[in-house]
Amino acid sequence: MIVRQGKNVMGMLWKAGRICRRSLTVGAAALSLGVLLCGCGGSKSPLDPENPVSLTVWHYYNGSQQVAFDALVEEFNETVGREKGIYVQGYSQGSVSDLESAVRASLAGDVGAKEMPDIFSSYADTAYEVETAGALANLSEYMSEEELEEYVDAYVEEGRIAADGSLRIFPVAKSTEVFLINRTDWEPFAQATGASLENLRTMEGVADTAKAYYEWVDAQTPEIPNDGKAFYGRDAMANYFIIGMRQQGIEIFQVENGQVTLNVPKESIRRLWDNYYVPIVKGYFGAYGSFRSDDVKTGDMLAYTGSTASAMYFPDRVELEDGSYEIDFIVMSAPILEGGEDYAVQQGAGMVVSKSDRVREYASVEFLKWFTQVENNLQFGCASGYLPVLNEANNSEMLDRVIEEQGMEVADKTYACITHVFEDMSQMKFYTNKSFANGSQARRVLEYNLSDKAAADRATVEEGLSQGMNLEEACAPFMTEEAFEKWYDDFVRTLNEAIGK
Repeated sequence: MIVRQGKNVMGMLWKAGRICRRSLTVGAAALSLGVLLCGCGGSKSPLDPENPVSLTVWHYYNGSQQVAFDALVEEFNETVGREKGIYVQGYSQGSVSDLESAVRASLAGDVGAKEMPDIFSSYADTAYEVETAGALANLSEYMSEEELEEYVDAYVEEGRIAADGSLRIFPVAKSTEVFLINRTDWEPFAQATGASLENLRTMEGVADTAKAYYEWVDAQTPEIPNDGKAFYGRDAMANYFIIGMRQQGIEIFQVENGQVTLNVPKESIRRLWDNYYVPIVKGYFGAYGSFRSDDVKTGDMLAYTGSTASAMYFPDRVELEDGSYEIDFIVMSAPILEGGEDYAVQQGAGMVVSKSDRVREYASVEFLKWFTQVENNLQFGCASGYLPVLNEANNSEMLDRVIEEQGMEVADKTYACITHVFEDMSQMKFYTNKSFANGSQARRVLEYNLSDKAAADRATVEEGLSQGMNLEEACAPFMTEEAFEKWYDDFVRTLNEAIGK
């Protein structure tokens, strides 16, 4: 078996790096020659191995992702970096929000802020802010068209945030969403009720299945009314809006020349309300912990939609107050709206290079090119759940070859998620909206506006249930057309305020 459930993934990565160091050095020489011939418009490398340049990288990786990144940085420094005169130091800034705050503080020159790093991880909205301030390097100056063609087109296009369409975000690792299910607890429910995995391919089918699950659990204890459980939840509500609208043929944020038009037709938004808010209020869906993988671990739900990178957090056991038990898993494609186009979210931060001088910018791009080589990128993906960015690397055969040749251990869930996406890539359409001013603020509205209301209204329903109401009575005030209209008007107003309209 080339794929094994393993906890010591990074130890194997480091071992693999030592095994293949000699071949990497040979490859580095070839790459160096290629850069001299075709990179940077055919100009000569400005690097001097006798006077190496030191680069700082800020990122948000933690845990196994940080260990994987650090191991690859060390490998680069000992091989290609030493040969070319580049030394890289990586620093985790904590969470994504911590990193964004540190970048903004550096950009603003706040008292106590650290100097801008040479390279930092960035989502498109934050990168757009920094680009607008004139602080990002033009990566197109250091990448030939032939080199860019080796990367997945959609990933490259996402990085073309400059007014002239030139590249500012280097794709280093991407992800999309998948549907993860607790197989162990799904099977008895399916056997008892006839529930089918096929029904989970659409959001409407998920909602119907969740209702059936709630009622099935509730029936186990007839002496205790209304004690059903949620079946499903999702991470990243902003994705639900953006992709849910795109599946209906609508770009909720339509951007041209940096100017955004908000598209929120009532009937399309109503479908999103019906397939999230209504099941939440009725208790069929849920959101309890920080992430839905937490809710699966506590036994509060069976399934969720989340990032491929969340696979490493899908629990091996359900932990209850009176004990625990092992669970297996199922990976499926993220459900889409019935009759909708097969769009899936394209996400994951890229790397941007701070505007400085030709030597530092050139050296930064050299490191990023190395990091995204097939073997290196797949190593990182196997430890992090991210997808590789080169066309050549996005297939199961290449993944299996790299795993076997380098003796890597890969967690079963991570392998299953990555290979599932590889199989789906020919049918699915990746989508992410273009960047615009105040994009971060608009996304926060999508993230919290409806989900916060749903949570608050569910709490009111639970209070009604505790006072003896049945479920339909307790939910009735929130199921009316008037309730939707009131929320919709507030939602549109809040979104318009966020984008500055």
